[in-house]
Amino acid sequence: MLRIKRSNAFMSAASSQTEQNILVVGPSWVGDMVMAQSLFMTLQQRNRDCSIDVLAPAWSRPLLERMPEVNAAIDMTLGHGEFGFFKRRELGKDLRQNHYTQAIVLPNSWKSALVPFFANIPVRTGNIGEARYGLLNDARKLDKQALPMTVQRFCAHAYPANVTDLPSETPIPKLQVTDKGIADACKNHSLYSDARIMVLCPGAEYGAAKRWPSVYYAQVANYWLEQGGQVWLFGSQKDQTVTAELNAHTKDRCVDLAGRTSLAEAIDLMSMADFVVSNDSGLMHVAASLERPLIALYGSSDPGFTPPLNKQAHILRLGLECSPCFKRECPLGHLDCLNNLEPSKVLEILEAS
Repeated sequence: MLRIKRSNAFMSAASSQTEQNILVVGPSWVGDMVMAQSLFMTLQQRNRDCSIDVLAPAWSRPLLERMPEVNAAIDMTLGHGEFGFFKRRELGKDLRQNHYTQAIVLPNSWKSALVPFFANIPVRTGNIGEARYGLLNDARKLDKQALPMTVQRFCAHAYPANVTDLPSETPIPKLQVTDKGIADACKNHSLYSDARIMVLCPGAEYGAAKRWPSVYYAQVANYWLEQGGQVWLFGSQKDQTVTAELNAHTKDRCVDLAGRTSLAEAIDLMSMADFVVSNDSGLMHVAASLERPLIALYGSSDPGFTPPLNKQAHILRLGLECSPCFKRECPLGHLDCLNNLEPSKVLEILEAS
């Protein structure tokens, strides 16, 4: 049987059905999961007594544990892209005991709608996606013009399908951290400093077309270091080459944490930042949800589609004719959308802050 990790809150939810007991099938990207909190907030605004469980990859648990709207995180232990029909059926049958009244399926794939179907959840909501008629009985056709932003598309699922006059504003994600979590993360990585902290996030899981040059990041880091501050570099193991190159241009004066922290530690440590500079990445959305002063750098992607949901955020992009292209690598080979975005633009914002 597929193993499910449950919190104490999950066990209590299984034994006492609430008026609305909702299962959300969550997305598979860090940034999208952060934005999904806006949906959870909208659901509770519409019915404060609803209980929300989230079925999502195990890596997302540190995010969900920092969202007070989430009753329980249920680990989807299949690998990324794995179909796993029989595992999904087994999981769905196991979840029948929780008596969910509605499922909301955020991914558009056919396979992502299987668990709610096998769980016999009476209302199964989501976009039509990969022709999911039958699997979803509240299947909706996405109007991309009416809902241009990912967060708007998520939040629309909190309303009946016949509601077309949706609020223009969506709740802003807000991850909650604790003093103990911050103290433990600092202790684990020997981080003790009274200096102002800048966090740089020079990686991007999606691809190189979203990465501002590391030498430009180094110029920003050197500026901050010369002002007496401290610079922390965040990212995954895949970003270590980029962060090492960046740090070399600062004579290794930055604290390189790429691939060395858990996601939970990265969230807690980022909450200490006095300023964050990031590509359009999952960590950018984490910084926004922690209400950190933020400079978000856009190249191949579109801030009109996935903006940082933070009123303190500064968005920098050139808006070239060839962008946004949404490609992992620059199809024209020059990456002008980021190479021509000079570090002076970032420094101007820092100097004015």
